[in-house]
Amino acid sequence: MTQTAPSPAHPVQQRYADPATEIPAQWNPVLEVLHAHKSVRRYLPDPVSPETIRLLVSAAQSAATSSNLQVWSVIEVRDPARRARLAAIAGGQAHIEQAPVLLVWTADFARLRQLADDHGAPLAGADYLESSYVGFVDAALAAQNAVVAAESLGLGTVYIGALRNDPEAVAAELNLPDHVFAVFGLVVGHPDPAEGSRVKPRLPQTAVLHHETYDLSAQREPVAEYEQRIGEIYTDQGLPFSWTERTLARLASAASLNGRHRLRESLSARGFQLR
Repeated sequence: MTQTAPSPAHPVQQRYADPATEIPAQWNPVLEVLHAHKSVRRYLPDPVSPETIRLLVSAAQSAATSSNLQVWSVIEVRDPARRARLAAIAGGQAHIEQAPVLLVWTADFARLRQLADDHGAPLAGADYLESSYVGFVDAALAAQNAVVAAESLGLGTVYIGALRNDPEAVAAELNLPDHVFAVFGLVVGHPDPAEGSRVKPRLPQTAVLHHETYDLSAQREPVAEYEQRIGEIYTDQGLPFSWTERTLARLASAASLNGRHRLRESLSARGFQLR
């Protein structure tokens, strides 16, 4: 039986799975929450109050937003039947049904288009890829603020990108108007301690942090080092694939995208222009 090695004491060392990682002198509680992040896929049935959700959305609204356009919205889904239908769209992810709340984050241009119509103003700039891109970025920045806020309160979260497997079905389920696109979901709830999940190590900074100019050739060694370290984690969890195999398989073909190869078509159907 494989023995799980004890986690390094400090969150930074856990994040890089390396006891030799230098502990920063500037450590504080915010950094503690950020470095302790992990996706939670088993939840207790305990409720999450509406007041807590409002606080998470307040944190989300405090995120940066391009030109203060605020082109995102979020739908709070509590109804068990609706969450079950959305879980089915997302490939049967049980944690969507286990946790009490699913937040669906959207790129939302319906609000601005309504504003333009009310004022008889042109909005041709919204018909370009740049504007659609801003909506996706704004939604992601807002959601990540909500994640940090939730985890600071002891809650667990996990993103649900698989809602993009069938954007049209999600739009119908949530009654989304044209020009609103569901970017991803976010499960929020109380983690089940029995899950026993660990902080997953990330690539060494030598693979992702470049100085002045980008250096691709220098990445082979740190990626190989990461393959070894993450492989030990996968082995402990009983997972059969290495990081390299899992990553390459995820992007091997259109079929491996599980329906998301239709994203351009789906965006167009929702009224988003990609000029």
